[in-house]
Amino acid sequence: MKRTMNHNVARRMSRALAAGAAWAAFGFAGSAAFAQPAAPAAASGPAAAPAARSADAALIKRGEYLARAGDCIACHTASGGKPFAGGLKFDTPIGGIYSTNITPDPKTGLGGWTVEDFTRAVREGVRKNGDTMYPAMPFPSYARLTDDDMKALYAYFMHGVAPVEHENRAVDIVWPLSMRWPLGIWRKMFAPTPKPFDAAPYTDPVVARGAYLVQGLGHCGACHTPRAPTMQERGLTDADGPDFLAGGAAIDGWVPTSLRGEPRTGLGTWTETEIVQFLKTGRTLRTAAFGGMTDVVGHSMQHMTDDDLNAIARYLKTLPPRVQGEQPHVYDAAAAKALQTGDASKPGAAVYRDNCMACHRSDGHGYTRVFPALAGNPVVQGDDPTSLIHVVLEGSALQGTRTAPSTFTMPPFGWRLSDQEVADVSNFVRTSWGNTGAPITAAQVAKVRKSVPSTRPEPPPGARFPQASR
Repeated sequence: MKRTMNHNVARRMSRALAAGAAWAAFGFAGSAAFAQPAAPAAASGPAAAPAARSADAALIKRGEYLARAGDCIACHTASGGKPFAGGLKFDTPIGGIYSTNITPDPKTGLGGWTVEDFTRAVREGVRKNGDTMYPAMPFPSYARLTDDDMKALYAYFMHGVAPVEHENRAVDIVWPLSMRWPLGIWRKMFAPTPKPFDAAPYTDPVVARGAYLVQGLGHCGACHTPRAPTMQERGLTDADGPDFLAGGAAIDGWVPTSLRGEPRTGLGTWTETEIVQFLKTGRTLRTAAFGGMTDVVGHSMQHMTDDDLNAIARYLKTLPPRVQGEQPHVYDAAAAKALQTGDASKPGAAVYRDNCMACHRSDGHGYTRVFPALAGNPVVQGDDPTSLIHVVLEGSALQGTRTAPSTFTMPPFGWRLSDQEVADVSNFVRTSWGNTGAPITAAQVAKVRKSVPSTRPEPPPGARFPQASR
């Protein structure tokens, strides 16, 4: 599980860093992708026990919880490596970048850092030696962390994590592109001045807590907010306007959806209970997590308290739609009736019947919390169809959680369907059962196919698979 999680994190982070690193090389820098939240937190090993006894156990425990909510272990643990010892590689167009050791090892980690050093790094993106961090670190969001939470995080990393001596790797970037001073320019231009979260604008304390988690530790906007040409998020809080959490650009073939109040493509028709259920289990009556969001659910959200999940849900429900006038989904049974009577004359219907209908059913409703509904699904109807194309080509796996332990997998179809067939079946589900997605072309499918890993299975000895026509 850890190997898969870290591989996925690196792929997503690398894609988001691609543009950012290029900007940094010429005087600007991009900002972070949504590094997926933590895998199960590292237990304090024997080496950490003496120090732990000298610190406040409750403060350390709180810091552990905050570290999970803030996704620290996902980026700072290499596949097969020790927790928080760094070394996970992120590929960018100008070379490789490696996460650093954030264990309390005095030689290679944070052992010599003061709470002030730690706070400056997390909130401002500045290392102890004064270097600006690469923008994989979502410090524009972390700038809102409270002093108390910073102290708890520091206590956890100093006294709740076992020290690991593991040298930090230098970047694989040639000079002059490896110079860090351009990152400092971007940081001063686009990162906010560190200021602890202010709950005063929120009259409901539950909403205020949700805002703090979404805007700060959760840094949801790093994926779910569109970015400017200079790669900063177009909004870091709801006070910055309707772009905040209005949906981001595709990252490694997955499109982060709007978390605002759009009734068809956002959370407008979702209840708070549905949002909590999705964050805790990755599945609801209408949809299921895929791509990077499966890691978010599996390694972070399912471990958060119900109070915090409810706060996140209540806050998200306060966000109005970015653009007014989007109509909610209204179910239409015409496609279901045609399939049930053997009529597959509509383009893509036969492909759907032969490959999709067994799980998603003729009525598009799927099977509750097992195979997601396609009717009314916001991802199916989204303006950017990249995620839909990607999941048809590559498939997806929904890992089990503590409250929904079963794992369900959608197989890949890219090895057996041509670009035109993928376009046809995608258009069928985007225009059936009341869905209102715009048409997809074979050229769009070809573009996505080139950008995602091949899922074509290796044939057994002596067997031959037909090559899908592109």
